[in-house]
Amino acid sequence: MQAHFGAEVLRAEWESCVTCIGTFDGVHLGHQAVIREAVRQARAKEQPCVLVTFDRHPMAVLNPDKRPPAIASLGRNLAQFESLGVAVSVVLRFDEELSRTSAACFFERVLRSSIKAGSIVIGRDFAFGLNREGTPEWIAERLPTIVVPPLEMGGRVSSTAIRLAVAEGRVEEAARWLGRPFAVEGVVVQGKKLGRRLGFPTVNVARSFDQVMPADGVYAGICTTDGGRFKAAVSVGIGPAAGGGPRIVE
Repeated sequence: MQAHFGAEVLRAEWESCVTCIGTFDGVHLGHQAVIREAVRQARAKEQPCVLVTFDRHPMAVLNPDKRPPAIASLGRNLAQFESLGVAVSVVLRFDEELSRTSAACFFERVLRSSIKAGSIVIGRDFAFGLNREGTPEWIAERLPTIVVPPLEMGGRVSSTAIRLAVAEGRVEEAARWLGRPFAVEGVVVQGKKLGRRLGFPTVNVARSFDQVMPADGVYAGICTTDGGRFKAAVSVGIGPAAGGGPRIVE
C-alpha cells in the first residue's frame, strides 16, 4: 500500500478510482465494512481503492475541549487499511484551513482533482466540508455513491461506544466490536525497578499519543516487543502497592 501525507503530494497514475473517506479511528468492524465494500467495488472495476483519512480527529480543531482520545495510532490504522486491501491511503492534515473549506471546494480540489475519484463509498453518518455540507445525499448528486449502513451487534458499533467500553474496563466487548483485541501502544520507560527485586521484572509503558486507557485493573494480554510476543498480565493504575503515583501501564 502507498501512503501519502497530503493530497498535494499525490501524483495519481490512474484515470479513475474508488474512494472511501472517513476518520476511521480504530478501524472497527463498521469501518471495515465500508473499506471492504470500497475494495470490492475497486476490484470489480479494475481500479485502485484510494482511502482518504485525517491525521487527527476533527474535534481536535473544531472543539479541542471535546476532542476524544484516540483508539489507535495513525500508524496502526494505516496497517489495518493495508490488511484490508487498500491500494493507496491519503492522510490529510486536519487544520484550521481544512476546517473552513467548503464541501464544493474539498470535492473539486481533493476528491476530483487530486484523488481522481470516480465513485465513493462512505458510512451513512459521514459528511465533509464547512458545516458538514458534504452529506451522502450531496455527494450522490455529483458522483456514484454507495452508503454503507451502520453495523449493529447488540447495539450500534461506533468509535464512541468502543472508547466508553475501554474506559470502563469492558475490553472484551471493545475487542468484539474492533474485530481484534484492544491494544495499548507506547514506549518503554524506566520504572522504580521494584518488580525485578521480587523476581518479576516488568515493562513500564509510556503512551506516545493521547489514547483512551482501560479502567484501572489487571488484564490478561499479549506484550509485543522487538524481542517477540509474550503472554502478559497488564496492570493499569497508580500502583498503590508501590506507593502510588501517576497512572501507569505496566
